[in-house]
Amino acid sequence: MEMTFAWMAWTTPIAIFFTGIVLMLAGMTVWELRSPTVERKGFLPMRTTRGDRLFIGLLTAAYINLAWVAFTEMNQWIAAGLGFLALVVIMAKA
Repeated sequence: MEMTFAWMAWTTPIAIFFTGIVLMLAGMTVWELRSPTVERKGFLPMRTTRGDRLFIGLLTAAYINLAWVAFTEMNQWIAAGLGFLALVVIMAKA
C-alpha cells in the first residue's frame, strides 16, 4: 500500500508554516532542557510558562489567520505577519 499526500495542497506557504512550527517546537525543547521555565504573571489573567505562551500564541495566530480568510480578500501574508507579531508579543509580555 502506497501512502501519498495528494489530498493536501502542499504549497510553499504551507511548507514554510509547518517547517516553522517544527522548528519552534524543537527550539522550545532545547531551551527548556538548557534553562527550565519559571511560571510568571504577565498581561494574561493567569500564570504561564514558555510552553503555555507558545501554545496561546499559536492559537491566537491561527484565529487571526482564520478571521483574515473569513472577512477579507487581502493577501494572506499580511495575516501571517500579524499572527507572528501577536505570537511575539504573547511570548514576550504574557
